[in-house]
This record gives sequence, structure tokens and C-alpha cells, in this order.
Amino acid sequence: MSRLRRTMLYVPGNNPGMIRDVHIYGADAIMLDLEDSVSLNEKDAARMLVYNSLKTFDYGKTEVVVRVNGLNTPFGRDDLEAIVRAKPDTIRLPKTETPEDVKEADELISQIEQKIGMKHGTVKMMAAIESALGVINAYQIGIASKRLTGIAIGAEDFVTDLKTTRSLDGIELLTARSQILFAARAAGIDALDTVFSDINDEAGFTNEVKLIKQLGFDGKSIINPRQIEIVHRIFTPTEAEVKKSTRIIEAIKEAESKGSGVISLNGKMIDKPIVERARRVLQLADAAKIFVK
Repeated sequence: MSRLRRTMLYVPGNNPGMIRDVHIYGADAIMLDLEDSVSLNEKDAARMLVYNSLKTFDYGKTEVVVRVNGLNTPFGRDDLEAIVRAKPDTIRLPKTETPEDVKEADELISQIEQKIGMKHGTVKMMAAIESALGVINAYQIGIASKRLTGIAIGAEDFVTDLKTTRSLDGIELLTARSQILFAARAAGIDALDTVFSDINDEAGFTNEVKLIKQLGFDGKSIINPRQIEIVHRIFTPTEAEVKKSTRIIEAIKEAESKGSGVISLNGKMIDKPIVERARRVLQLADAAKIFVK
């Protein structure tokens, strides 16, 4: 199964202390940001800081993502030239609107990998969708490259593009969230939700995480370590769900050992969707260190 991305913690690319220590908080993924959180006069310094940090620090099993500047800016190509050489797990593309945006980045990353003798496809990509055009093209974006492991919604730019503002219930994001989720599932990749910027509104954040989990998102981008526990708790299955999923997987193994193509549990047939949900539950339970006998 693919790796968990319940939480992706933003880290400004110009903050050496946070870059050094960010993995200790327990997020599934960290995203070192060279784009919006870095001012224009710090872009070059942040790029070198992130490059050297990736070459120096061991982040263990935490997925390391770097958000680069767009290729339509003066900084995007320089970002890719430096960061690909540092071998992060994933490059996150900002403000993706068309499949050509993804294909252009894919081609440049391939060229860099070839130049330095890195295996083709080593560095993966994610695409952030932050406009109406991007939402409309979400599926084509999702299938534009084999490197792409997920697509994410970026709400602030999106609501500005729609000429509205964010509300607590998120009604203005519902259509975009749904379309991005549908596109991700159709493309066979992950869907990540946007940040919730008011770190002091724990109730509002909790409600939003419950909503995106119910919609079907794989996880959420976050901006503060305090938000990690809330997301992970909401995504953690109940003991009853773990027990049921364990029995389903045991039934599969028993059927396979008997050479039977028919799988049943308590007199009910078990089909592929039920099996996939059970495996997902057990993956989440394992991440939360829940072991039920």
C-alpha cells in the first residue's frame, strides 16, 4: 500500500531551526517551502538552506517534500536544479492549472536525474491546485505524469480566484474538494486537503478534519505541530473497526490457503471494496500503534 499522508507539515524554507527539528513532531510528511513563505529577497538563500539541509539531516521515515516556486517565475528552474540533486522524496508544484505544467516539471526533473546519474523516476511529484482552471483540469493533471503521487487543494488562492472568501463551514470549497478528490481517485493517487490557518480555533479545525475524512481525503496540509495529534486521532480507526478488518483479512488468507475464490465472513460474501477498506483500516491502525487481539 502507499505511504500514509494524514499530515503534511509546512516549514518555511528560510527557517533553519524549524528545518532541522521538524521531523520530531511526528507528521507523516514535512514540506519545506520555497514558495509563498519565503520573500523575494530570500529565495536564493532559502534554496541553498533547504538543499544543504536535505544533504545533511536524516529525517528517518518521514516523507520529505519540497514546494518549489512555479516554473513561470524566475526561481522555479533554479529550485529544481538544486533540490532534485538533494534527492527529496517529492517535489510539490504550486498553482498547477494544466497537465502541461506537470509535464514540463517532469521533463526538467528527468533531465536533471539523467545529468547526475540518478535513476529515472527517483524524485516524485505532487501538484497543488489553486484555481478554477486547475479544478476543471484536475483529472488531466492527475494522470499527466507517473511521478505524481497526489494532488492537493490550496484554498487561499482558490477562493480569491472565485472572488469570495473562506468561511468556517467551507461551503465555498465543497465543489472543488469533491472534484479534486474524484480526480485523484480516478487517477489512482492521493488527495490532500488545504491548511486551516487559525491555529487557536481547535473546534473549527477538528470539524474540518472530520469533514475531509468523511469526504474521503487521504490527509491534510497543516501549519503547526499542534494540529498533528488532532488529525491523526480523527483518522485513527476504532477498536471495533480494527477487529472487523482483522477478521476480513484472516478470512481472505483462509480462503487463499484452501484455493477458494469465494470469501465469506459470518455467512456474508466479502468483495474487493470491503477488502480494500479493511486493508486501509489496518494501515491506519498500524500507524497509530493500535493492536487488537
